[in-house]
Amino acid sequence: MNAEKHARTSAALAAFAFGALAFAAAPARAQSGNHLEIIHHPNYDKSVFMPFSPAIKVKSGKILWLAGGTALPVYHKREQILKYLTNDLEGQVRQTMDGIMETLKAAGASPKDVVHVFIFRARPRMGDIGKASAVVNSYFAPHNHKPTTTNLAVLELGEPEQLVEIQVVAVVD
Repeated sequence: MNAEKHARTSAALAAFAFGALAFAAAPARAQSGNHLEIIHHPNYDKSVFMPFSPAIKVKSGKILWLAGGTALPVYHKREQILKYLTNDLEGQVRQTMDGIMETLKAAGASPKDVVHVFIFRARPRMGDIGKASAVVNSYFAPHNHKPTTTNLAVLELGEPEQLVEIQVVAVVD
C-alpha cells in the first residue's frame, strides 16, 4: 500500500511540475540573472512584504529542472536516512536548500536564476508554511531575488520521516 501511495504522490508531483514547464520556455542568449523580469500588478504596494514574486517573465535562457530535493544528500545510502531526516522542519528545509544550492552551482546557475520553487510539506502543523518559507527565502534574500513559489501541504512524501521536498526550476544561459 505504501508503494502505491508513493507512486501516486510521485505521479502527481511530476504532473504538477510538468505543467509549470509551459511558462518557462525561451531561446538562450542572456547572462545569468539578467534574463528574468519580475512582474508585479499595477497596484503593487512596495511597503507590503511578500516572500515571493507574482510572476517572472523569462526573456531568454534554457530551462533547468532540478529533481525534488530532500534533507538527504543527493547520493546517499539507504541506512543513512534516519541520520538526515530528523523531526525538525526548519532543519530539513535548510539541508534541502543546501543541496539545491550545490546542484544549481554544479549546473552553472545561481539562486538568481530560479524562477519557481515548489515546496511540499508533510504532516503540516500551524505555522509551518511561514517557517518553511522563511528558510527558503533566506537563500534568495542575499541575491535580492524572490522566485515564484508554490507551498503545499501533502499527505505523505517518499520516506515516513521526510517533512519536506523542494523542487526548483531555473533558467540559465
